[in-house]
Amino acid sequence: MSEDIHARAARLMDAELVEGIPATERAWLDEHLERCAGCRAHAERTERTVQSLRSLVVQINPALVSATQVRLRLRARELHEHQARMRALWVSCALSWVMGAVSAPLLWRGLAWLGQRFALPQPARLAVFLLAWTVPAVVVGAVLAWQRWRAASENGYAEGWRR
Repeated sequence: MSEDIHARAARLMDAELVEGIPATERAWLDEHLERCAGCRAHAERTERTVQSLRSLVVQINPALVSATQVRLRLRARELHEHQARMRALWVSCALSWVMGAVSAPLLWRGLAWLGQRFALPQPARLAVFLLAWTVPAVVVGAVLAWQRWRAASENGYAEGWRR
């Protein structure tokens, strides 16, 4: 028999312990284990190891369990609050985009009127128009980056805010 068959049998034995295997694979494995003494011995050793691990008793400090539970609850609350903040951010971004699209023609007409009234050149009006669209996004991006940096530095992550 080839090594690939034995490797397949070993993979199936491991998969069966973790997540289970389909009935067709189980039938193939049973047939292979009947014919192959080496794989059968491997299966028996694996079963004994799993049984000994299941019978192992681990003593855990109750204070450690309690502290871990508290930290998990706090982290779950932080994640929930973060999701709520992100939802609010996305809603405000969507509203900003809609308002920007609605107000763009008005801004363009207003700049055209100012350009005619005060003889402003077209490049200056275009620069003001582009700044009106980009400055709010840059400011919001800077505020979000600053908040992330501050949170990372409060948690002791010197480089964590770059992720």
